[in-house]
This record gives sequence, C-alpha cells and structure tokens, in this order.
Amino acid sequence: MEQNVNRGGSVATLDASPEHDNNQVSSSKIWQVITASSVGTVIEWYDFYIFGSLAAIIGPVLFGTTGKIEDTILGTLAVFGAGFVVRPFGALVFGRIGDMIGRKYTFLLTLLLMGGATFATGLIPSYDKIGVAAPIIVTLLRLLQGLALGGEYGGATTYVAEHSPDKKRGYYTSFIQTTATVGLLISIIVIIATRNLMGEAAFKEWGWRIPFLLSGALVIASYYIRLKLHESPLFAKAKAEGTTSKNPLRESFVNPVNRRLVLISLFGATMGQGVVWYTGQFYAYSFMQNTLKLDIIDAALVLCAALILATPFFVYFGGLSDRIGRKKIIMMGLLCGALFTIPIFYGMKAFAGPLTETVAATVDATGKAVPAVMKALNPQLIPMTALVFCLVLFVTMAYGPIAAYLVELFPTKVRYTSLSFPYHIGNGIFGGFVPLIATALTLWAAGKPDGTFLKMWSSYAGLVYPVAIALICFIIGSIYMKDVRNVKLMDNEPGEAAA
Repeated sequence: MEQNVNRGGSVATLDASPEHDNNQVSSSKIWQVITASSVGTVIEWYDFYIFGSLAAIIGPVLFGTTGKIEDTILGTLAVFGAGFVVRPFGALVFGRIGDMIGRKYTFLLTLLLMGGATFATGLIPSYDKIGVAAPIIVTLLRLLQGLALGGEYGGATTYVAEHSPDKKRGYYTSFIQTTATVGLLISIIVIIATRNLMGEAAFKEWGWRIPFLLSGALVIASYYIRLKLHESPLFAKAKAEGTTSKNPLRESFVNPVNRRLVLISLFGATMGQGVVWYTGQFYAYSFMQNTLKLDIIDAALVLCAALILATPFFVYFGGLSDRIGRKKIIMMGLLCGALFTIPIFYGMKAFAGPLTETVAATVDATGKAVPAVMKALNPQLIPMTALVFCLVLFVTMAYGPIAAYLVELFPTKVRYTSLSFPYHIGNGIFGGFVPLIATALTLWAAGKPDGTFLKMWSSYAGLVYPVAIALICFIIGSIYMKDVRNVKLMDNEPGEAAA
C-alpha cells in the first residue's frame, strides 16, 4: 500500500495493485492516445511558432516599414503577443465546452481553427497591395489562433491523463510536454530548409508563405488521426452518470477552494514555468539573431541541436516526478532559471565573438541614413549549443511534470477549465510576452548615453523580467504547493483530490 497526503492534509491510501488503478486501458491503447494527441498538439505549436520565427522577415511584408527594423520587429512581436493575450479566454471558452460536451470533440475543433488561421496567413496579400488591411487581417488571425491554442493544451493533457494509469501519469503526460518544443523545432527546420532551397531573396519575397501553407496538409492528416479516438473513460463515465458540470466556470472560479488552487497553480507554478520556457527557447533564438547578430542558419543550428539533446529530459523528469513528486522538480527548474539565465546569456555573447561590419553605413536615395550591417562572423557554435542546452534543461525540469501536477489538482467535472486557465495565463501572458518585453527593455537600455551602466549591460536588460518572475514564482510555489503524486482522478469535490 502507498500513502499520499491530500489537499486537506489527511492521508489518502492508494492500492498498488493493477485492478485498483485509475484507468483500465491497455498499453497499446495509451500509446495510441498519446500519439494522436501529441501529433495534433505538435502541429498546433508549429502553426503558432512559425509566425514568431519569421517575425523579422514577414514584418516588413505584412506590416509595412517605418525605415527602422527595430520598430518593425517590435510591431510584429506585439501582434505575436496578441495571440497569447487571448489564450486564457480560449481556455475559458473551450474549457467550458470540454467539461460539458467532451474532451475529444473540443480538441478536434481547436485543431481545425488553428490550422485554418495558419493556412490563411500564408495567403494574405502584402501591405503594399492592400495597405492597412494586411496587418488587421494578420491580427485577427493571430487572435483566432490564440483562442484555439487556449483550448488545445488543456484538452490534450486532460485526455492523456484520463487514460493514464495513476502511477505513471507523470511519465505519460510528459510526452504532451515535449510537443511545444518539438513544434518549435519543426518550425525552425521547415523555415531553414525552405530558405536554403529557394535562396534568401525569393524566400523573403514570397517563400516565407510556404511554411504557413504546408500546415494545411498537416492539420488535415492530424484531424483524421484524432477523429478515430474515443472519449476519455473518466469523462464518459461522468457523463453517463450525469455528474458532469452544468457551469464549469462558476465551479472553477467561484468555489473558494477550487479558486485558491487555481491561484496557487498560476503564481506558484505556471507563471514561472512560462517565463523559463520562452526565455530558454524562443528568446534565446531571438537573442542570437537580433543581439548577437548570428546568421539565421548558425542560430538555428545552435537551437535545434540543443532542443534535440534536451527534449528526452521532458520524459525523464516527468517519469521521475512519479517517483519523487512533482513539486521539487518544478521548483528546481524555476530556481535554476532565476540563478543561471543571465550568466548563460553572458556566456553566449562571449562565445559569439566580436561583431564585424559586413556592409558599410550609407545614405539611401531619399537621404535617410542606412546603418551598417553587423554580423558575428566567427561564433563558437559548440559551446554556445552547450549553454542553450542548459537553458532548455531548465525548461524540461519546470515543464516536464507540470501537466501531471495540474490534472491531479482538479476534479474531472471541471478539470479542463480549471487547469487550462492558469496554464494559459502563466504561459500566454507572463511567458508569451517575454520576447516583446525583453526586446523592448534591451532597446531602451541600448538608447542610454555611452558609458552608463544600462548602456554597458543593455544586452542583458531584457532578462531582468523573466528572472524576476521565475524567482517570485519559486518563492510562492515553495510555500504553497503541495508535493503529492499518483492520486486517483476521481470526480472529487475541490479539496478532496491531491494538490
């Protein structure tokens, strides 16, 4: 027999025998569930990240240009961030549908919405052709994508968890945790491959549309894979017994016990995990291109190698959390992110080497000054890869076990809604705005007078935001999170399941 402490502090007994496990599904069935859920989620993350990965290229095409590339990049990142703002609203809309109608049909809907918006982005005429309509259409499509993504993660995570045996829930749900990283990795590979095949000039002119259009075929294939799935056994049982929630939003956020758990999961886990994720992967990629001036191929090689090496650790730490608990692994990831992020970025800059002027400053035909083009011509890619690997390793620690922690926190009838909302606030708002806030802080510090402290350390000014958030979250989580694992995902009232 194994004992776990529940949210109320009493002892819940878990029988280790297979017949008392939470879900009776075969090994082949759980892998079918994981594969179908993961493939669709990878594609959704791919759809979401190709926009951010191409910000510097598509910005002038769809948003026009003011003559300053920094303004164009910030504007594009702001629209990218808009997709994150609406993710919590998507969590509420689709979480409610998922808790009332079902997990399967909800994440079928989110997949089609996401894929349709991405495909349509590849068809938008340029700013030169349709003027301000272009950025308006882009923004509307990004908002639609954010809404869809807000419903995707909760659906996929809940679906896999409700099929998983209690004692391996961290291990099985960790495969869903790899999908965001894999989606980013695939987006980079597709972009680089397309650019190399077409040449840089053609890619900047129209070839950037191909990665967006390609998602259409991927989404259709994923839809048919997911269509063959059945509803999760726990939700099907609850629906058959008439115990599903009639008002998931009220039960999630008005009930004081459940509301407290939502707040703990947000400020004690997902907020910090979000900033660690976007700093270690997305902002690191942006930093290498925009601050260190690495060639896009070199930056992609560094990030892709680090992602490939580190991705198995999502599964490792997810499985480890089944044995030693979720909290200590998540907290260690947050603490490492808070302590070592700035030193690692400092090392990345040192190994990137000095900048070299590849194109001299000139004056264009209108008399405007065109700044010199600076490049890092001899970066040391192997040590840079090792440093980015460390950043991604922190991500795997914070992110790998968090799905299991969240699904164990809430009862079946409001699980989709209750876990989706804090997850997408933490990742969408706090984490999603890391690239924009960090870039803005960096540019602000770089504009200070020469010789001032801010000017000298302007390259790292943007890192103050994610480091501070990770540290605050570590403190709150260390105090308020309960370290319990492997509970049965019964339809308990809030306060009866493990925290």
